Amino acid sequence: MVRSRPGTPRPRVEGLTGTFPARATRPPGELLAVLRALFDTRNEGEILRLAMDHVSAVGPYRAEAGYLRVNGQLVPDQQGGPNQASGVDRTVRELAGQDGPVAVPGRSGGQALALHGPGGLHGYLVVTSRSRPTHAQHFLLATLVRLTAAALSVAVAHRRQQEDALELHRLRRERATLQQRLVSLAVKAGYQRAVHDALTEAAAAGGGEETITSALHELTGFPVLVEDRFGRLRSWTGPDRPDPYPEPDPVRHEEMLHEVARRGGPMRVKDRLISLVRPRGEVLGVLALVDPQGDADEYTVFALEHAATSLALELSHLRHLAEVELRLRRELVDDLLGGTDEASAYARSEAFGHDLHRIQYVVVVQWRSRVVDDAFARTVGRAASAVGMPSLVARRSDHVVLVAEGRPDDHALYEMLARETGTPDGTIGVSARCDTPDGIPGRYQEALRALEVRRRSRSRYGTTFFDDLGLYRILGPGNDHQELEGFVREWLGQLLDYDGLHRAALVETLSRYFDCGGNYAETAESLAIHRSTLRYRLQRIREISGHDLTNVEDRLNLQVATRVWKIMLGGPG
Repeated sequence: MVRSRPGTPRPRVEGLTGTFPARATRPPGELLAVLRALFDTRNEGEILRLAMDHVSAVGPYRAEAGYLRVNGQLVPDQQGGPNQASGVDRTVRELAGQDGPVAVPGRSGGQALALHGPGGLHGYLVVTSRSRPTHAQHFLLATLVRLTAAALSVAVAHRRQQEDALELHRLRRERATLQQRLVSLAVKAGYQRAVHDALTEAAAAGGGEETITSALHELTGFPVLVEDRFGRLRSWTGPDRPDPYPEPDPVRHEEMLHEVARRGGPMRVKDRLISLVRPRGEVLGVLALVDPQGDADEYTVFALEHAATSLALELSHLRHLAEVELRLRRELVDDLLGGTDEASAYARSEAFGHDLHRIQYVVVVQWRSRVVDDAFARTVGRAASAVGMPSLVARRSDHVVLVAEGRPDDHALYEMLARETGTPDGTIGVSARCDTPDGIPGRYQEALRALEVRRRSRSRYGTTFFDDLGLYRILGPGNDHQELEGFVREWLGQLLDYDGLHRAALVETLSRYFDCGGNYAETAESLAIHRSTLRYRLQRIREISGHDLTNVEDRLNLQVATRVWKIMLGGPG
């Protein structure tokens, strides 16, 4: 059914009604008012309804039904009666756009009048007449039909114009949106090209990490930082660098790395936008922008990702070079420790910037809590460089070896490694000076001896120099432990047997007595016994061993024996 728009009042023509007049036709002025009303409305349903309401104005006619063409289908007006609708609808549709008679039950003279316009069929007007119309009345009806069709054509044209205008507006909106997107894409492409060019130029300049971070800082305006795998600062570009830089929490730092890796892209952590430096899946560090206000946009994120890729390639390349250099250095150190010709040693060391013409010292490092692998060797090498000790570094199964220029500081390397590893449980042995490369193998044995003496001493962690060993020089690796055991049995055997049988501590008392320089008070205090008890024990030592503590020769041998027993044979302390 054809319906008018909700809330739209139906047009009425003043002075006209829908009833049959007493005379044959209405005055021409009233018909003109109907025609004006037809063309004043732009609603097709209202035009059809207005024509139907005033068909009686042109003769003995009655409007029985009206149809409008909607989406190619004829839709009946709601005034059609339910009993007649089916037959009338079928007849109207069968006319296929032509005028023709229509049988309307209870009515006479039924006909369907097609409402044609330039665009084709607009609909139908179905009328009946209770009497035979005159020629003039028939003409007026035909005129009303043509004008109704014309008004529908105008309304259809107006509607289509509005639809076209809406479609044009939509297309213009879409065009504006598309233009904006194109502009945005052009800007983005331009920025990406600028990022690519800047970072490519930085990489080509050969400045390494610093040029990449500087380029990222210039592109984004944010401070840029690089941390190593463990959260320690490598570099900072831009203002507001913290001083000192906060120490990382290892557990939280590891959790953060896992979370960023899981996300697969830059991630905000507090005031930073973080991207992993991860070539081939291995995390080498973190590249971050400091952005406390959260101002970073998609362009910033793109620049950060691109810089992280460039930095990953740079750090991967540096690691490869470091691994190659470490291997070559290790081979050189292996050759120096095993003995090699001086000309080759000098030439190869110069390639690494190490001056073998200077006085050298061999240093061995052992840390209880660290596996001796390449990573620990690199840690030792970095620590040596940090304390101003140029070195060639290699590793053995349980220790790291350094061939160092100049005499090392007494404690600097140990303290630096204690900070790097997070534990003081390390031992360092340092050889005597070496003037030529051919003396390095012997100096290596001296460093091992110093390490072993320190490791077996009461204070096993720290640094020991071979030059400071004194008598202990004869107690290191290379000596026959069987002979040492025989020497100890010769001088302390009776005391050891007595201690084992009676659960006494005469050998320990004698050792402590020598350590305290023969001072009764100090010895008694260190053993937490009374001086009279000490005198009794010393007397028992004389009696059981048969050695005189006042005799210089006996005293020296007993002191050496107690040292060997304690340091080399695993005695108490």
